[in-house]
Amino acid sequence: MDDPLFNIVLWQPQIPQNTGNIGRTAMATHCRLHVIHPIAFDMDEKACRRAGLDYWEHVDCREHASWEAYLASEMPKRLWLFTTKSTRPHWNADFRRGDHLLFGQEQGGISTEIHEWVSSTFGIDHRITFPMIAAQSARSLNLATAVACGVYEGLRQISLGTEGLPSAYDL
Repeated sequence: MDDPLFNIVLWQPQIPQNTGNIGRTAMATHCRLHVIHPIAFDMDEKACRRAGLDYWEHVDCREHASWEAYLASEMPKRLWLFTTKSTRPHWNADFRRGDHLLFGQEQGGISTEIHEWVSSTFGIDHRITFPMIAAQSARSLNLATAVACGVYEGLRQISLGTEGLPSAYDL
């Protein structure tokens, strides 16, 4: 895929079902999926078949050995970090085609160093969140749900903006 709508970036995902669902979202929305290792499961062809991911061959997925390897090969021009450690709602972000949308692992989020890198490279406004009630039981959204919310908000913004967006079948 030469021109993905967005680049979905998963930092050290832990739950294979979430990554599978995110892969389907990426495929359905013409996004590229980046998976940053180490990860807590196997992503080889046999494991994907066993998990029933019969669509995986159609997912534009790039695996990176580490955060540093991801930066060396991709070096995003624009990146948004989705985090519970922000008060800026995701709908206040100014998404553009080709942006990298970064999501942390299911149980630990993302490292302080990466938070600091995003703030110093793109500004603190590039750390965004999904508004939720202030209750411990609602500490965060499921990773696959969060990715879908972020991608579709970006899609909404692009379709309403000046970039224009082709029909659903032309993504």
